[in-house]
Amino acid sequence: MLYSHFTLNKVKSDFRITTIETETLFPQIEPVQPGELLTLNLKENLSLATAINTEKARSELIIMPVLTEVRRVLKGQVSLFSGVEFNVDLERGLNGTCDFILARSPEQFFVTQPVVTIVEAKRENIPSGLGQCIASMIAAKQFNEQEGEPIHTLYGVVTTGTEWKFLKLIEQTAYIDSSSYFISEVDQILGILVATVEPEPGRVVITQ
Repeated sequence: MLYSHFTLNKVKSDFRITTIETETLFPQIEPVQPGELLTLNLKENLSLATAINTEKARSELIIMPVLTEVRRVLKGQVSLFSGVEFNVDLERGLNGTCDFILARSPEQFFVTQPVVTIVEAKRENIPSGLGQCIASMIAAKQFNEQEGEPIHTLYGVVTTGTEWKFLKLIEQTAYIDSSSYFISEVDQILGILVATVEPEPGRVVITQ
């Protein structure tokens, strides 16, 4: 099975996951102002990406520039991967391609621990990506444990590029943010993403 085959109901059933959807996960977040390059990119390419309206266009023209800005803000101390195979446990169906992975490591030639944030891109439908994202987060949890660097809290994002829905996984509970963030709030989106992956914690009051 592939990550993309997991619906929200299936991932809850297969992995005995409880979901909580009533909490705002980042009630107090320190915004991160976008740099000049990201600001210009969004100004020139946002309308193009939404007009083309494919997952690939949204990933290339909106999502990747936002994620590379996170890496720039953190001075290259995190790694960013796009469209990589992340085969962790074939027997449990934890295999396939992740759209984007962020890890707290400067190593960029291969995915290394600790993986902390999984980003799934969708053309339009956010709910359809929730199960896939949670399955990828479960895989990241297992991967970190196998590599000897377990992480208590894993993060996830399902995004269309213009809308961003954040998740967190703690043990057997997946929290789905009751709030959505939009690309017009890019400083908030950057603040949350930086908080999930920065080596030194502390930008958020409630962590995932």
